[in-house]
Amino acid sequence: MAKLVFSMNLSLDGYVDHDKFAPEPVLFRHWTEQVGGLSGSLYGRRLYEIMRYWDEDDPQWGPDLHVFAQAWRRQPKWVVSRSLETVGPNSTIVANDVEAAVRRLKNEHAGEIQVGGPMLAQSLAELGLIDEYRLYFHPVVLGGGTPFFAAARPPLRLVASDRIGEHAIRLTCVPA
Repeated sequence: MAKLVFSMNLSLDGYVDHDKFAPEPVLFRHWTEQVGGLSGSLYGRRLYEIMRYWDEDDPQWGPDLHVFAQAWRRQPKWVVSRSLETVGPNSTIVANDVEAAVRRLKNEHAGEIQVGGPMLAQSLAELGLIDEYRLYFHPVVLGGGTPFFAAARPPLRLVASDRIGEHAIRLTCVPA
């Protein structure tokens, strides 16, 4: 059975915004390894549309960006959306009965399925489907934006903490 893991980079005050800060090279390579080891990713529409950036090579990319793009393209992706009619390569739309679809994914796959997007994560958390949270804190204060937790969460239990590179601390938590 697969484990659903919600993980993202976030500011010290709890906001996610890929335009406000980027991972340093060590953390970027860490993310590449994470993505390469996934059984797949489950995205909300907004984050999926941002991640579609990786579908086509950019001649300005260096080797690390190409490696990440290849890892991202290889993995299956499921996109929870009622508005999208088509998705890119190796992607499937989940439009109806999200709970049943996600339970089926968890039962049919082994390893980890990454959950992408705070709103989707909140919906799945309310259904009791998120197995683990990985919060990658950066020494940045945004003062507003999209929060990592879209609503109040039930108690979490810290199971690990580690530093990744010079500027990120990862906290790993599970529902208590």
